[in-house]
Amino acid sequence: MAAIGTVEIFSIPKGIQSGDAMLKASDVKLVYAGTVCAGKYVVVVSGGVAAVKASVESGVIEAGISLIDSLVIPNVSEQVLSAAAAAGEIGEIEAVGVIELFSVCSCIAAADAAVKTAAVKLIEVRLGRGLGGKSFAVLTGDVSAVKAAVDAARACPQADGMLSDCTVLASPHKNLIMALL
Repeated sequence: MAAIGTVEIFSIPKGIQSGDAMLKASDVKLVYAGTVCAGKYVVVVSGGVAAVKASVESGVIEAGISLIDSLVIPNVSEQVLSAAAAAGEIGEIEAVGVIELFSVCSCIAAADAAVKTAAVKLIEVRLGRGLGGKSFAVLTGDVSAVKAAVDAARACPQADGMLSDCTVLASPHKNLIMALL
């Protein structure tokens, strides 16, 4: 069973130190490690549930008081892992949904809830780079599926208090679609 784990840290040196501890703690794959806006450092790992839990626990301990948030999602949608790397394959676009949140962890959780609720495809999960610390997910599908997915993301427990804004666009302009891909 695939899992994803994230540690979001306010200190760049502590973030690097935490990432090292996470990778040494268990056999996980590094999905992303790096700086995000507002001077934060984020480490995202994937692997088996037990390995990811152990990795995130090590990162949390290492981060100490610099920890902003952490997250483990067992049985994560493969779409979330692909979209976090901006590698999602997209076919015809009928509607687009955009979900913006104030943290990386809340965005990953909301994107996972969205794709598990309705027949949608994630185009991208942008992890706070160049966004003032915010993150966002862009998804596509038919209009009703996109609306259901966005509603599920809004209702996700990790999005509570972290949701910035969201929208659903039916029949987006072709030039906008090109900008999203």
